[in-house]
Parts: sequence; C-alpha cells; structure tokens
Amino acid sequence: MADWPVHATITGPIVMIGLGSIGSGTLPLIERHFKFDKDRFTVISPETVHRKLVDECGYRYRDTTLTPENFRDVLEPLLTEGEGQGFCVNLSCDTSSLDIMRMCREIGALYIDTVTEPWLGFYFNAEAGNAARTNYVLREAVRAEKRSNPGGTTAVSCCGANPGMVSWFVKQGLMDIARDTGHTADVPTFREGWAALMRDLGVKGVHIAERDTQVADKTKPLDEFWNTWSVEGFIAEGFQPSELGWGTHEKWMPKNAVTHEGGCGAAIFLEQPGADTRVRTWCPTPGAQYGFLVTHNESISIADYYTVRENGEAVYRPTCHYAYHPANCAVLSLHELFGRAGKIQDTFYLLEEDEITSGIDELGVLIYGHEKNAYWYGSQLSIEETREIAPYQNATGLQVTSAVIAGMVWALENPNAGIVETDEMDFQRCLEIQTPYLGSVKGYYTDWTPLDDRPGLFPEDLDGDDPWQFSNILVR
Repeated sequence: MADWPVHATITGPIVMIGLGSIGSGTLPLIERHFKFDKDRFTVISPETVHRKLVDECGYRYRDTTLTPENFRDVLEPLLTEGEGQGFCVNLSCDTSSLDIMRMCREIGALYIDTVTEPWLGFYFNAEAGNAARTNYVLREAVRAEKRSNPGGTTAVSCCGANPGMVSWFVKQGLMDIARDTGHTADVPTFREGWAALMRDLGVKGVHIAERDTQVADKTKPLDEFWNTWSVEGFIAEGFQPSELGWGTHEKWMPKNAVTHEGGCGAAIFLEQPGADTRVRTWCPTPGAQYGFLVTHNESISIADYYTVRENGEAVYRPTCHYAYHPANCAVLSLHELFGRAGKIQDTFYLLEEDEITSGIDELGVLIYGHEKNAYWYGSQLSIEETREIAPYQNATGLQVTSAVIAGMVWALENPNAGIVETDEMDFQRCLEIQTPYLGSVKGYYTDWTPLDDRPGLFPEDLDGDDPWQFSNILVR
C-alpha cells in the first residue's frame, strides 16, 4: 500500500482552511497524491489541536479566524504568491463558501469545499425565518453565481462524502439497475439523459442511507456531545429545518411542510429540526432502521439534477433525502440535547481513531421504486481498514477526505469548468480515484419497503397502494 499514485501537480500555492477532523485527515492525502511546492502550503485554522501535524510537515500555519472583513486580505496574497495556479481547499465551518469561491475565481485560483457554508451566525439566527436558514437558500445563491458568471476557473461545490461521493454512487447505481433490468443504456453524457434514464427505470426516490456502527472504548457521560466527525457541523445542520427533494409521485405532504417561492422548486422543508426528524430506511448490515432526516445539499441537488421538464414544468422528479443513523454515542447525544429542549451540551467530544474499538461506516444510496424494488449501492468501510490505509481519521472521515482528493484531481484535470456540483462531474473518474479508500464498494438489492417491519399492534395511516410514498417513510 506504500506505492500510492501521484495524480497531479499543483503548480501554485495551496491554502487549506480548517484543521478539524476532516482537515487533519485530508492533509496527509494531499501529500500522498499531489506534487506541490511545500514552501507555499498554508493551513489556516483558529483551532490548534492538530497544529503539530502542520509543524511536522514544515508547512505554514496561521491561527486566524476568517471573517467577512478580513478574508480577502488574508487569502488573496497567499493564493497568488509566486507562479502557477493556486488551490483553495475549504474544510472549515462558519466561513462563507460563496464569498471565498467568488474571490478564488476572480484571481484564477481553483477552489473546493465539502459543504456550502455560511458566515458565523447563520444556523442559529433566531430572527431569520426557517426558510432563510435552509440549504435550499444557500444552494440557490451558489447556483445564481454560476448563472451570472458561467465558465471560468473551476470551483467544486459540496464535494465530501455526502454531499459529494453519494452523487457518484447514484449514477453507478442507475447503471447497475439498467443492466440488471434489461434496459440497454449507454452512460449518459448530459443531465437530461441521466434524468430520462432515472425516469425510464421507474425510480421514485433516493435515500442517502447511512449507518455508523463505530464504538469507542468508553461510554459517553452526561452533558457531552460525542460524534465520529465534527460535532459543530452536525449540530449546525441538525438545527436547520429538515429538508428533502420532493418527488412528483408524492400524494401526501406533512402539515408542517413548506415550499419555496423561488428557485429550482426541487425541495421542501419541514418546520422542525432535521436531527429530530426520523424516517424509515434500509442498509445492508442492519436491514431496516430509523434514520434522521437531516438537511444536506445533495437532497436538493440530486432531486434537481434528475428533474424532467416539459414546457418549463416538472413532469418527473425523484424524492431525495438523507436517512442517517449516526454512531450510537451521537444518537444518545441527540436524545439528550432535544430532551432538554435543544440546550446544547457544554462539552463537545470528537472520537479519535485510536479510541474506536470496532465498527464500520456504511454509507450509500438506496434507489427505490423501480422494477427490482430497491437497490443500495455504497461504501462499507471499517475502522480496521481505515487504520491500514490512512492516518489521522476514522472510517467516517476517510469517506469524506478521499472524496476531497477525487474532487481536487478532477478540478486540476478540468480547470476551466466554472462552478460545479458533484452531480455534474465525471462519476467514473472520481470513483476511480476514491474507491481505494472506501473498503467494500458494492450493491445490494432488497425486497424491503417502508410497509415492512411494523409490529401491527396500533393503527397507522398507511398508503398500502404505494409503499414508497413519503407518508409511509416519515415516522409520525
């Protein structure tokens, strides 16, 4: 495993923003897979827990908090230092992806992030309405920038595990279903072709279905929020409204559902936090399970990407949403948090890789409603495999960091693609780069539907004619 390929050369300076669980895991992968000038590699992060990693590599470190007032003054000189094309790798919280992306494109620097992040204060702004706190609004702002300034220097938006890798899984899953149901289909080369393929296969929706079974060598105490990845990131997205791409086949809508007045129209949100909203889903190892319907960019982007329109009206769109069962310690943390009316714990604790004794992160896409009912395709990565192939991260982190590397390679190979989401990228090339880090990557068909595995002891308002209605998936 020592002979890792060098995929590309970064000719200019590198600025990596953020050195949390994802930044510390991405750093050694950048070293492994790229040629670059080590004297022009700068890490910016106010969190100094992992600073030793940067110092050992001999890179520059700036413990600076980026703000709307200082980000240009800090970043622009670093990204334009010397010759070549700079690359900004944004893995931080509370920094505006859109503002930094816009600046990078103005100066000709490549850019990548794992989420459309806002400036500090967005997620918990009690004075803003819930619609204003959605990922739909954040995504629409990036898409508006893409329309206003098409083409130009590549900026890859939302390229982690999810959002990111899972969009590549959807395309591979569709090709597998087409093959297995006798639909002869070449790999589409444009969005409309992919949307038509999903429609023709009879797909009703996609769950980003994940189960994290990693466990630690100790037990979570009271008044601490434990997680296998960024606690701040999970709490922030968990307190946003629950959001989902809304399919054209849906016959029922929750009473607290809200549609958006403008934009692509591909999604709705619920007037309740995503980390306190449960749905029924399926993963290969546990089978049927509850997941949290936490908002994610891919829930909107996938539904939008696979929309078929006629005369400007959506005639086909899949439902799409996250269905996330985090590690048990994180589930306990959520129950504690919402059990006391949303009071956030005093202590955040991120499990280090050496504290995890066993478990896997099983992350994939459950594509449902077609001729073979449902098909889960994804990554089953264990903590043991992770330790063997990459340092400073657990299985959850490696699924993210390896996607960042794949996105960086794609950007270097396509430096003038403008602003792109992962749905718009070459899924085969990206998975070729990322798959060595994903453990077992394969697909599973299942006969399970949301009507199964119910005790039948109490009356329920179910749609027996169409098992894959959201009314059967949402836990009410």
